[in-house]
Amino acid sequence: MGTTTDLVVTTPDGLYCPIGDFHIDPWRPVPRAVITHGHGDHARPGMGCYHVVDAGLPILQWRLREQDYCVHAHGEQFRIGGAVLSFHPAGHVLGSTQVRIEVDGETWVLSGDYKRDHDPTCLPFEVVPCDVFVTEATFGLPVYRWPATAEVARDIVAWREECEANGEAAILYCYALGKTQRVLAELSAHTDRPAWVHGAIDVGVQVYRNAGVSLLETFRVADEPRGADFAGELVIAPPSAAGSPWIRRFRRAQQGFASGWMRIRGNRRRRNLDRGFVVSDHADWPSLLRTVHETGARRVIATHGDTEALVRVLRDAGVDAGVFNTQYGEDD
Repeated sequence: MGTTTDLVVTTPDGLYCPIGDFHIDPWRPVPRAVITHGHGDHARPGMGCYHVVDAGLPILQWRLREQDYCVHAHGEQFRIGGAVLSFHPAGHVLGSTQVRIEVDGETWVLSGDYKRDHDPTCLPFEVVPCDVFVTEATFGLPVYRWPATAEVARDIVAWREECEANGEAAILYCYALGKTQRVLAELSAHTDRPAWVHGAIDVGVQVYRNAGVSLLETFRVADEPRGADFAGELVIAPPSAAGSPWIRRFRRAQQGFASGWMRIRGNRRRRNLDRGFVVSDHADWPSLLRTVHETGARRVIATHGDTEALVRVLRDAGVDAGVFNTQYGEDD
């Protein structure tokens, strides 16, 4: 999609700004990469230079180790080639950002992944007026509508108490970057009972703590001897731990998953889970429509997810809407 006058076009390497000669969240190695956040489908190794927002630098250093980073503050304007750029909070995870590109008075905004719901672990989404808005559509179907996360946190506490009464551990699968930390922050308002974490989870938790984010107290499962009884404890692990040898150390346990995908009950059954908790770090359907309206964009390009329904609804409303095909996927 796009014409020779478009500020951003699709290429085999990823989304590309020809006048600036840089890519946004490319999936193949390129000389100049502008990165919206640290999830593995958006921040990949092998780039020449990474342009990142300062709040997201610790995440990139954790995920990609030492690279050539060009660091910018939110709202700071900087030039790459013939384009003027700035970063603006996306509300997705710690350090997530939108990319604003301006050339000759025309403004494009690429959202990256974003959400509009409250999250105590990162800056809230900032509406950036633009001519063209490139929006994610991970949950771009009307069925996806999120409950208040505080209510979900209370449900998780009640589930742990239920497991305790049954002599079981409550194992909650969460993505290691963003979801885990948000759940821990929300839980801290409803309990002072510490949580236990998988080693892969612990690293990201410490990155957030070092950035000054307040989280529920955690202990590492690996620091307990083999045979330790975790009955009644909340244990947080990455989805990859399900079915792994690691899970065998819990003699009796229920298993739950915190994800927007749990909005569809069949997803819980397919994963053989006891509980599903609807928590998402992406915009739900009402938030997608609201955000498009608030940007004032005359043209909208959907990407990353269920784009068809969103584009159809926008076109019916008289918006010039289309699709960028990209290779973004799950948050972990």
